[in-house]
Amino acid sequence: MANLGLPDHITTCLFDLDGVITQTASVHAQAWKQAFDESHIPFNLPDDYDDYVDGKPREDGVRSVLAAKNVPVSDELVDRIAERKDKLFLALIHQHGVQTYDSSVRYLNAVRDAGKKLAVVSSSKNTTEVLRAAGLEHAFDAQVDGIVAEREHLKGKPAPDTYLKAAAMLHTAPADAAVYEDALAGVEAGRAGAFGLVVGIDRANQRDALKQHGAGVVVEDLAELLDG
Repeated sequence: MANLGLPDHITTCLFDLDGVITQTASVHAQAWKQAFDESHIPFNLPDDYDDYVDGKPREDGVRSVLAAKNVPVSDELVDRIAERKDKLFLALIHQHGVQTYDSSVRYLNAVRDAGKKLAVVSSSKNTTEVLRAAGLEHAFDAQVDGIVAEREHLKGKPAPDTYLKAAAMLHTAPADAAVYEDALAGVEAGRAGAFGLVVGIDRANQRDALKQHGAGVVVEDLAELLDG
């Protein structure tokens, strides 16, 4: 059985999607930049994506950017940019497909082989479509995404609500679950929920920031945990 880099008491693994399992964070960033550019609002990659929108629900991300850029906020502007970003993102994945991180898929399989439960926890309302495009629609025991969060009035990351919901769906106490995140808002959510382990995946040269925001362990790739 593969080593998972987990304390023995962890029974459940809760995974973010974009940037952890699938290589779609860069696609999100590209869609965000185009959506803001079209509204004549400066959006600089990678910093603005990492600092203001990564891991958050779309509308929260828009509001964070507008506040940072001192742009007056209106519901109409927020909705327009959020909806435009969604359309651009879907067009990009339909055009180019969805790539996974091979080592992350191997890690998912190792978690399954070890008899642990798995959930995907994403702010995206397109989670099902992304999983289907990646061939992972049957990989998880539970799914909490932007649609579930909206329906059940769950606060988005950095609040822990969506991760707590996933743990509850799998009848697991937070202390017995591990959270896997590449976003600062996501590791904050893991810490706020008092989960047993928060694993930060450093895809953007943010090792120190991931630790400061709540990661107990930081790796560049989940292969590091498989390799011990």
